[in-house]
Amino acid sequence: MRSSGLLLHVTSLPTRFGIGDLGPEAWKFVDTLAEAGQTWWQLLPVCPVGLGDSPYASPASFAGNPLLISPELMVEDGWSTETEVNTNYPHSGGGVDYQSVSNYKSTLLGQAFSRFVKQPQTDEFISFVNREKDWLLQYAAFQARKAQQCNRIWTSWPSEDRKPPETDSLQIDSPEIQFYLFEQFLFDCQWRRLHEYCRQKGIKIMGDLPIYVAHDSADVWAHPELFELDNAGEPLVVAGVPPDFFSKTGQRWGNPIYRWKAMEAEGFDWWVRRMKRALSLCDSIRLDHFRGFAGYWEIPAEEETAVRGRWVTGPGQAFFDQLTETLGPLPILAEDLGVITPDVIELMQTNAFPGMAVIQFGFDAGMDNLHLPHNYKPNQCVYTGTHDNDTLLGWWNTLTEYEREFAKDYLQIESDEDLCRKAIEQCLDSEAEMVILPVQDVLGLSSDARMNFPGTPFGNWRWSLLSEQHAQLREVAGQWLLRATLRNRRPNAQD
Repeated sequence: MRSSGLLLHVTSLPTRFGIGDLGPEAWKFVDTLAEAGQTWWQLLPVCPVGLGDSPYASPASFAGNPLLISPELMVEDGWSTETEVNTNYPHSGGGVDYQSVSNYKSTLLGQAFSRFVKQPQTDEFISFVNREKDWLLQYAAFQARKAQQCNRIWTSWPSEDRKPPETDSLQIDSPEIQFYLFEQFLFDCQWRRLHEYCRQKGIKIMGDLPIYVAHDSADVWAHPELFELDNAGEPLVVAGVPPDFFSKTGQRWGNPIYRWKAMEAEGFDWWVRRMKRALSLCDSIRLDHFRGFAGYWEIPAEEETAVRGRWVTGPGQAFFDQLTETLGPLPILAEDLGVITPDVIELMQTNAFPGMAVIQFGFDAGMDNLHLPHNYKPNQCVYTGTHDNDTLLGWWNTLTEYEREFAKDYLQIESDEDLCRKAIEQCLDSEAEMVILPVQDVLGLSSDARMNFPGTPFGNWRWSLLSEQHAQLREVAGQWLLRATLRNRRPNAQD
């Protein structure tokens, strides 16, 4: 079915608490989507953030980000008081300050936990722990030990702490463990209420699953046998991408590489559980760096750049066969941007996974460019930009004279003010079954609203939508975007 939606991460929602969360503003955004005839709300990963505040370098790929827990809903549910919530909260306006937000939320959650331990455990809490215990208990143990070790990387812990405990041996009634169980319980409750409200409004959530996990994570600590590590737990090889037109030294991401043969020997169980968890939270998943499942760039850990890496064959079709056999048909969008080889295309086609196109990439060559709207295919999701791109307006200001003239002619732009609407309308009018639009482009915002600069480890993921901008979005979306959506046969199923 033809559909469309908006891209806005939860952290970017308007807020008075320093960071967007799962509370009232998220529910208002769902209303905005529905009023605009949209079907999809696309998010970035909702796991805890890691190095550089990145959701793509998470210390726990199964867990929910506690910074997204809504203080207002905590008051509503009796876990916090108005006084506690309104004491020393970090004001927003200049973007998300993750350190101040973390300090505030830690205090608030600690106060809530002190209430939790004074009352009998509810059936809802016990049910949550039992349902998620295969990842939840090890996550809680990892976080508790990390706190005891002053947040040091797990490979520097005493030897008795470096070995993960057996799940059955964990004392889940200990305060150190229970705090993290309670924290995840609050996230889960708030998330599932929001997701149910999305269903009522005909809105589907598209999540985002990074292919790799961080070395200093609960995932690697609990399952070192599944990663290419030495006897000290340090990576032997790390992930990245080779040198290309954009970078002479490539990108060295630093994530440990999977031992795919070991994973296959146990039926890709860890990945099956990870995908099952992701699909329990979302209706569809954008699978990041899809090409890595066909073949990936492996870099010796001692190398400082990605230059001296090599291509290694990935798990391929056996991986997706196992996931499908266990979980059923997979609602996956394959992130296939960049240099894509025939083996990647074959893997996508065999599984009928839609790929991606970005209109910003369409104007540096001729009419055969696959990122131009007239070349879009039905089984495809197209964007005006992603979280890694500049905004449309920012991109426009960096074009060469040739590219700008080409874009003006192709998009039929008479003035710069036409850019965003013309580009959006071309995407909506295309043959692609799905269109996703960053909120920044719907509002016509400049480069100041960019979310991420690939290759720069710090200063990203901070952009936040102001309350007045959300009001403007609601007006624009409910009028022009709704008309454009209906005209191009992409209505919300409830319309």
